Amino acid sequence: MKFRDYYQILGVERSAGADEIKKQYRKLARKYHPDVSKEPDADARMKEVNEAYAVLSDPERRAAYDQLGREYQSGQDFRPPPDWDAGFEFSGHGIPPENAADFSDFFAELFSHIGGARGPRATGGMGGTGGYEARGQDHHARVVIDLDDAWTGSTRQISLRVPQVGAGGRITLATRTLNVRIPQGVREGQLIRLAGQGAPGMAGGKAGDLYLEVHFAPHRRFRVEGRDLHLMLPVAPWEAALGATIAIALPAGQQVKVRIPEGAQSGRAMRVRGKGIPGDPPGDLFLTVEVVLPDASNAKARQFYETMQRELAFNPRAAW
Repeated sequence: MKFRDYYQILGVERSAGADEIKKQYRKLARKYHPDVSKEPDADARMKEVNEAYAVLSDPERRAAYDQLGREYQSGQDFRPPPDWDAGFEFSGHGIPPENAADFSDFFAELFSHIGGARGPRATGGMGGTGGYEARGQDHHARVVIDLDDAWTGSTRQISLRVPQVGAGGRITLATRTLNVRIPQGVREGQLIRLAGQGAPGMAGGKAGDLYLEVHFAPHRRFRVEGRDLHLMLPVAPWEAALGATIAIALPAGQQVKVRIPEGAQSGRAMRVRGKGIPGDPPGDLFLTVEVVLPDASNAKARQFYETMQRELAFNPRAAW
């Protein structure tokens, strides 16, 4: 998809305050509203303007978009980096499914996952000031942890960026730091609930909760699916041909020994039950054998290859 410059669509500078953005939106709405506009592309332009305003008028969306948009130009090929919004605290207002068609794929890719109900939820009691007691709004944030944290469980200090409206309607980012207990066996996408860490309640109502959506930082060797681990296992030609027992280092300093059967070929799949991320039940470890050849530029290795070429009656394409 292409990157959308919402500031360019509205015709405002990146430093524009909330009042200026609202004023420009109203001006463009009068120009392109389908009921009054004579422009041939009024419907499409109005849809673009509405989408730009939906982002730039919302402090949370705008702050996240500004962080991402620094690296891109309008019309540039775009794919958001993994977990680009990790560490942003949102009050939770994604796209309702019934409204998804009103927005572009670009908008949906960035903001559709932000969940939660907007606004405080009533608890049914009367506050001490005579107002209706209301529970505070739940907040949401994505956090990225290391695979080792899921393996052993840990307490981590996590800093969240909280968008706020500053002087002149400009967006600032405050930071708050929390000590968070990461449970052993946590899964990708699992929510960790921090009670009372959301928005304050109204008229004596309880504070909302903060939900942290867990994601794993990329690991140089393992790919994670649920609690299962996937690994490409490099083996030497003689290990594959003759069989071997190989020690595999797992996260958090753990280790498992795996028996490679004689005659293993590249692409062979193996499964070690219970050696994925701990849990109830634990995940499994899935291995894919990858036979790696010594470099023939080494004189001794080349000599061995030439000997095999002369003396082995081997044709890998005999079955073709």
